[in-house]
Amino acid sequence: MAIIRSSDIGTYLYCRRAWWYKKQGVESENQAEMATGSELHRQHGRKVLASTLARTVALILLMLALILFVSYYTARIL
Repeated sequence: MAIIRSSDIGTYLYCRRAWWYKKQGVESENQAEMATGSELHRQHGRKVLASTLARTVALILLMLALILFVSYYTARIL
């Protein structure tokens, strides 16, 4: 019995003919386009990671500013 992977299911649902070609061992003719698409996905992943890090740093700085603000006004009151 053959192992069915989730990528096989995704390929089958997207395009049954592409799935069949893959099972027959036929190489795709658009290797250059696929390589370009893979590079675009890598670039997008780096941008998502950078924006997530920037957001985390911004939230940390916001919390630090709020803590300093509260401690400053608390010290002025006392």
